[in-house]
Amino acid sequence: QVQLVESGGDSVQAGGSLRLSCVYSGYNYNTYSMGWFRQAPGKAREGVAAIYSAGASKYYGDSVKGRFAISRDNAKNTLYLQMNSLKPEDTAMYYCAAAMFRNPGIAAILWAAQSQYSHWGQGTQVTVSS
Repeated sequence: QVQLVESGGDSVQAGGSLRLSCVYSGYNYNTYSMGWFRQAPGKAREGVAAIYSAGASKYYGDSVKGRFAISRDNAKNTLYLQMNSLKPEDTAMYYCAAAMFRNPGIAAILWAAQSQYSHWGQGTQVTVSS
């Protein structure tokens, strides 16, 4: 019953910034960890960032550390991905997804594993030109 809707994707020049949003609904309480994934044409889907639902733990893929920041506003049922210093290599369809992890230790290991995420949005396209 969980529904995720991404928005904010756009075309931008290298070095620019974008903020993606993911509005989630379907449950009275937010018991899910949330993650951002991306997939470029001809490439495998990869984990970008995630937040553990029961705490402040955040996880990032190596390629985006220092440039991207994940956050959430529970009052608005919204997950965000702030993307700065964008590179052409960041061009991809970006998806938000929801998962349940037992604890931060498990989340730290499995946050980027697609199989852990039970709900997915339809994606929003980010295109970065050089």
